[in-house]
Amino acid sequence: MKHQRVRDLMSDAVVRVQWGTPFKEIAHLLLEYDITAVPVVDGENRPVGVVSEADLLQKMWGGEPDGSPEHAGWSRASAAKAGATDAAGLMTSPALCAREGWSVVDAARVMARHRIKRLLVVDEDGRLAGVVSRSDLLRVFLRTDRAIRTEIIEEALVKALGLAPSSVQVDVTHGHVVLSGRLPAHVSAPLLEEHCRSVDGVVAVEFRPAGEADAEDPAAVGS
Repeated sequence: MKHQRVRDLMSDAVVRVQWGTPFKEIAHLLLEYDITAVPVVDGENRPVGVVSEADLLQKMWGGEPDGSPEHAGWSRASAAKAGATDAAGLMTSPALCAREGWSVVDAARVMARHRIKRLLVVDEDGRLAGVVSRSDLLRVFLRTDRAIRTEIIEEALVKALGLAPSSVQVDVTHGHVVLSGRLPAHVSAPLLEEHCRSVDGVVAVEFRPAGEADAEDPAAVGS
């Protein structure tokens, strides 16, 4: 299956700063654009780090830990950020980035692994091209049932498994896919379900063998 790519979902309107951008200007940008972090780029627009609200708020700690649980993770890096006055001193580096050609699955996996809400996106030359967020990735679940059904038939049944379009009945309701029919010996139900789950927008997949499908049909039972 061909998942949507990061380039299809990302926003290319990215607020960015450079090494020497002052503390107060960064704070102003975060408030003005209602964002929680801003990338730091070099002279060639390549991301070198990220400054977040958390980085700025370390200024309020005053430069020394007070022994409270909130400061249990204090380190030399935290102390340096508390005294920093520009992006170079405030940023967390290196910046975690995604490639434009990554699939939505690749991006979601990295976000989950690092417990972050967004990823900077770079082009093939490593230059900042956009940003993709969790909410952007969730847009794949807004695909219509008709689009999901069409892709399952064309990509999963026909191209991937070599089945005839009418060999399996495909019904999709709110992303829930119900497959029914008889499968040839070379195609197992788990294999079919696996291909269908890889289609963007699918929430759940259920296969019902022909006998079960007929049993649930009142017309079939009464005939």
